[in-house]
Amino acid sequence: MDPVLSPPDAASLVGVDTPVWTPTSDAASGTVLVIGHSDVGRRACALLQEAGTPTIHLDDPSDADLRAALHSGITGVAVLLHDDIRALRYSLVVEHLRPGIRLFVAIFDRTVRSQIEAHIPNCVVLSPASISVPTIVAAAIAPDHAAIRRRAGTSEASWVAIDAPATDDAARVTAYQPSATLRWRGVLGRLRGQLQAYDSGSAVLLGGALGLLAVIAIDTLMGLQTRSFVRALYDATRTTATISAPELPDHPWELLWATFAALLVMGFTAAFAAGIVQHLLSGRHVALVGRRVIPHTGHVIVVGMGQVGIRLAQELRALGIAVLGVEKFPDASGLGLARDLGIPVLIGDATSRRVLRRARIEGAIALVAAGSQERDSIAVALAANAVAPHLTVVLRAGADDAIDETRSLFSIGPVVDVNGLTAAYVARALTGEQPYAVFPQGDRVLWMSGPNTAASGQRSVHARCDC
Repeated sequence: MDPVLSPPDAASLVGVDTPVWTPTSDAASGTVLVIGHSDVGRRACALLQEAGTPTIHLDDPSDADLRAALHSGITGVAVLLHDDIRALRYSLVVEHLRPGIRLFVAIFDRTVRSQIEAHIPNCVVLSPASISVPTIVAAAIAPDHAAIRRRAGTSEASWVAIDAPATDDAARVTAYQPSATLRWRGVLGRLRGQLQAYDSGSAVLLGGALGLLAVIAIDTLMGLQTRSFVRALYDATRTTATISAPELPDHPWELLWATFAALLVMGFTAAFAAGIVQHLLSGRHVALVGRRVIPHTGHVIVVGMGQVGIRLAQELRALGIAVLGVEKFPDASGLGLARDLGIPVLIGDATSRRVLRRARIEGAIALVAAGSQERDSIAVALAANAVAPHLTVVLRAGADDAIDETRSLFSIGPVVDVNGLTAAYVARALTGEQPYAVFPQGDRVLWMSGPNTAASGQRSVHARCDC
């Protein structure tokens, strides 16, 4: 799973102003140092080499290796690692050895990000999730657009839609808000999801609670024959709570009901207590009442609560779209963060039809397979297509060619190459202007330097260096 440490802030999402480099005359002619032999690092290195930029690629260099590599010909450094703490250390060392050098660092954790930005002002810090989320959002809820990203330079959250150019080189940027119908479907779906069981434990909890309430109601109605409503309700509640029992007339049917009710209360109390214990021990990732219920309709299912899944769910919620996360591993590091953000997460294997039905896939808008293991994402897509054939399924790609090979066999749905988008962003940022946005168009990844500017393309984003 992708590492998740602390909540991402709004400023870490693509679309909000970040430090921008001023292009220099020697930016394109200098050498770029890439640190990290990750898939993103290999792709960025390949793109830089294809563009004619000399590149030095190091995997896990020592301080001596880094000092030797940072000669005067180096004009930019990219730190592309999966470990945020290691990335922080390398960034500080680079800044110490070459103050002011152009530096791009892939970071998810907000705390680490703030430390880097505080100590290295010339550094741009973004994660692959930040770069790719606008494209995934568009694929899930607005497939007519290439990307949906936050508008830069505004105090309130607002969004723009980016349309890829058709025949000319000018991409179109327009204001975007989800339709009222889309939002209201999510609101109604959350309302219908209140007090709905989502697994056996919650069913036992609800059954016990409703059973106890039913016994109290029946006892109250029977007590109205001889007592006032308030007194009858009080006596019924005390009886159900096994505090004490009121005196009953010597009528056989009342005594039979009292005996039967006592047995019912024993069972319902045990079920209610067992449900409470199971709910507390489960981590409370889904609630029975409130924001974190499982929506019945109008929601987007995000499978995989890693970097990309958390970012995507947060952005969809900000857009007013109902979201449900599905995570296979009950000890995944992102679950606590999702609960803090108010995102409901169903624990289960999304390749199971039973889990997908529990996620109310029939009423969902889209399903995004955002896990880091691509072959698992393919299995999720197959299961989703089997249960809901007309549902939009979006797959996260990036590490290998498995998804591309599968797409040649049948239409599996939109595929977002997270690593390819990140590599194109890094390559452009280190050799030119920092991109305003990156988004796919066919076999190319396009980038824009600003709103309503010409879009440029970079082919062969699947190539990896042999360093």
